[in-house]
Amino acid sequence: MKPPVRFNSIADFHTFCSLPGPEHPLISLIDYTKVHYIVEDEELKWIQNFYSIGLKRNVNPKFNYGQQQYDFDSGVLCFVSPQQFLSLEIRHDIQVEPTGFLLLIHPDFLWNTSLTKKIKSYDFFSYQVKEALFLSDKEEKIIVEILKNIEREYQSNIDKFTQELIIAQIELLLIYSDRFYERQFFTRKKSSHELLHKFEEILSGYFENGNLIENGIPSVKCIAEQMNISPNYLGTLLRLHTQQNTQQHIQNKLIDSAKERLSTTSLSVSEIAYELGFEHPQSFSKLFKQKTNQSPGEFRKLFN
Repeated sequence: MKPPVRFNSIADFHTFCSLPGPEHPLISLIDYTKVHYIVEDEELKWIQNFYSIGLKRNVNPKFNYGQQQYDFDSGVLCFVSPQQFLSLEIRHDIQVEPTGFLLLIHPDFLWNTSLTKKIKSYDFFSYQVKEALFLSDKEEKIIVEILKNIEREYQSNIDKFTQELIIAQIELLLIYSDRFYERQFFTRKKSSHELLHKFEEILSGYFENGNLIENGIPSVKCIAEQMNISPNYLGTLLRLHTQQNTQQHIQNKLIDSAKERLSTTSLSVSEIAYELGFEHPQSFSKLFKQKTNQSPGEFRKLFN
């Protein structure tokens, strides 16, 4: 098995794609129609040391969003953060070439700016490819205009205002993307509701099949993997539809199960904690009091 290709710089990526060297070493907007690379294998694997935001059109018609086929006629927007492992299936039987743009941003370009830390707060940089943002025509025009503004700025005479102006445009791009993602979570109600139902089924299964003793309390990552979505995408979905994140849902389910045992069985607090996957009863009691303002013993007294 061949090791993944590693792109340490934006210049490395330009070379791989048979493009001229970047006009700016730390930021570049690439036109997909000008990208040409030769891959002998059926899969391309790579790791990159920079952020990328890709707006792609003419997507493979078999591309799916979750269990539903992609249903917009315009662009698909994907976000990738540095050091992520990526793979792309090479389809030699597809004649239609994708079009669009790819914005590459080296972390050094963000250094000592408002985006140094803030960019890490955007969860969509760790979404899976299938969790891409599907743009309407109107939304795509907004994104393309911002991308072009970034390109025009680094192509002009660079001065002391250049970085600040580009950073402002990148931040605007991320804010709009955040808005459009929120629109997508709500407009794709069927997909969202199916995922919420599946989440509830998986979470309930942990507490009903007695596996907590053996496997411990389910983690956010474990549940997301069973749903075949990324942890951050699951968290955003739950926050928008329930106003609670994944960890809060897990804890609420724990407390509900604890209340049921405390009120209907004679098991000790330690035994209940063990059944619910806690290694130490003290941790269980601390969480229970944090969530209910009562100790497990105080709650049990209400039923005796």
